[in-house]
Amino acid sequence: MIEITSDNRLRSLIVVGDRVLIKPKSPTDRTNSGLYLPPTVTEKEQVQTGYVIKVGPGYPIPSSSEDEPWKETEEKVKYMPLQAKEGDLAIYLQRNAIDLEYDGEKYVILPQASILMLDRTENLFD
Repeated sequence: MIEITSDNRLRSLIVVGDRVLIKPKSPTDRTNSGLYLPPTVTEKEQVQTGYVIKVGPGYPIPSSSEDEPWKETEEKVKYMPLQAKEGDLAIYLQRNAIDLEYDGEKYVILPQASILMLDRTENLFD
């Protein structure tokens, strides 16, 4: 599993909006909890698993400054955070994923709505 460290280029990536950057996992791997997908599902490639590497800020929420409309205010964008966190194992729909390659590694980027389930194990990388 690739972790984000100060010396790699993943730190400089900024994921936008409700998108999630995922490092796909090979279909033969299993989680510590024993979660796996049957071969018939992985052959069709409709559902895949992978590790969440980075997440976007979330869904933008409109600011409400109706209490004093005559005041000039800065437009600060607020976001509703995503459920996915870095290090989670995600089960997602492949048809909504965009494949990309960065620094010789294959990743997918997809909206959070395409994630079906998250496995948040404390010692996932051990």
